[in-house]
Amino acid sequence: MPSILALDTSTPACSVALAINGAVLEDFRIAPRQHNDLILPMLEQILAQAGISLSQLDAISFGRGPGSFTGLRISAGVVQGLAYGQDLPVIPVSTLKALAYEGYQETHDSLWLPALDARMGEVYIGGYQFSESESGLAISEFLSERVCKPDAIGGFGEDFAAIGSGWLHREIIESGLKRSASLLLDDRAPRAACIARLAEIDFNNGNVVDAYHAIPTYLRDEVTWEKQPPRIGKR
Repeated sequence: MPSILALDTSTPACSVALAINGAVLEDFRIAPRQHNDLILPMLEQILAQAGISLSQLDAISFGRGPGSFTGLRISAGVVQGLAYGQDLPVIPVSTLKALAYEGYQETHDSLWLPALDARMGEVYIGGYQFSESESGLAISEFLSERVCKPDAIGGFGEDFAAIGSGWLHREIIESGLKRSASLLLDDRAPRAACIARLAEIDFNNGNVVDAYHAIPTYLRDEVTWEKQPPRIGKR
């Protein structure tokens, strides 16, 4: 099994996780506006807890968005620096997909609509279906990731489960879509543990990038990311 360090700072939650020897260690905290101060000490602590160093990792993963612009820049910058310093591959994971996977792990409902508050009267939303087979877990996307007004989401004929803070949006409540959900988990945030598990699947399928391409996904065209030389070297 690969050893993968994962982190997420896309929402007010700040989390790190380490997938190692088939298990996942995680440190998850609700810490608005503290991500920049917390993330490196949290990473160091979880590596120390497992008794390994960065050089022993197989890859680093992060919640690449959508989410808070500032939060996504923090995680992408940290991951770029660490990956450059240790010459490690990177696995960007959708925060919406991680949310859906969290719900699937908890309930085993197969159809999920994760949503996050995008501000400006909009939400980030996507749709994922999970199925188990002898070859492992299959995840398909039935609604592509998007940022939109809640009234533009449309209806869904099948039962679906809903997860994420976007479902607290006033316009979603008023649209009636929320009432269509067979299950609602609106108090969940993306977790590094789920990102680590999804990263294991991607790693085994060869879906990795180099540090230069560890960039956020904002879903808003007017926001751009400039790749910077690494500022975090070996510690």
